Amino acid sequence: MARSIFIGDVHSCAAELAELLSAVAHTADDQVFFVGDLLSRGPDPLGVLRLFRSLRARSAIGNHEQRLIAGRHARLRGEPGPKPGSAHAEVAAQLDDADWAILESLPLWVDVPEHGVRVVHAGIVPGVPFEKQDPWLLTHIRSIDERGKPSEKWGTLWGSLYQGEPHIVFGHNARQRPQLHPHATGLDTACVYGGALTALVLPEGVAPPPVANRLDAMVSVRARRAYSDYGRELPGA
Repeated sequence: MARSIFIGDVHSCAAELAELLSAVAHTADDQVFFVGDLLSRGPDPLGVLRLFRSLRARSAIGNHEQRLIAGRHARLRGEPGPKPGSAHAEVAAQLDDADWAILESLPLWVDVPEHGVRVVHAGIVPGVPFEKQDPWLLTHIRSIDERGKPSEKWGTLWGSLYQGEPHIVFGHNARQRPQLHPHATGLDTACVYGGALTALVLPEGVAPPPVANRLDAMVSVRARRAYSDYGRELPGA
């Protein structure tokens, strides 16, 4: 039976992605979805894109893809792009036109109605109709601050306040363990920082399980090493 495999932030960690696909026993019948941040900070962006193509996968756009695209557009206008030597400059120098076409095609969200799931990179503002969500927050939100305002910094996790449908599957907010909320699942378990790469695996037509059982539907593989120290101090689940 076909399954849907939802994968957290890969960040150019192609070896771990290949290992995760093996761990979940991926087959050609499976659908694969990514939460964004396919690239940047890790060792093998081209390897990730090769796998992405071979899987015929779909992905929401991440903030790192947005930065790469913005930098490219700036260069095409004759303006400065990413700083030489930066992670984004190193990735951009490796991409060809076909690679850029993949990044440019990524949407802000991906709906997977057979599971009642919407994939976004970072999340949404609880209580705001989706059609009124700020596009920037879809790729940057982490929390709701003490004033009740959405924030890209630490605070009350937005997923803990979100109620309703669809179930949001997201990444961006790197943590030691998956975020398990009643109506949202966070899959960024900090692979590029030495953590793990995590997938949520759902049989055909099955919604994400309740929190108490959701880990049973998840598979993780450990990172081979820490490729970046940017996230060396990560909060818990």
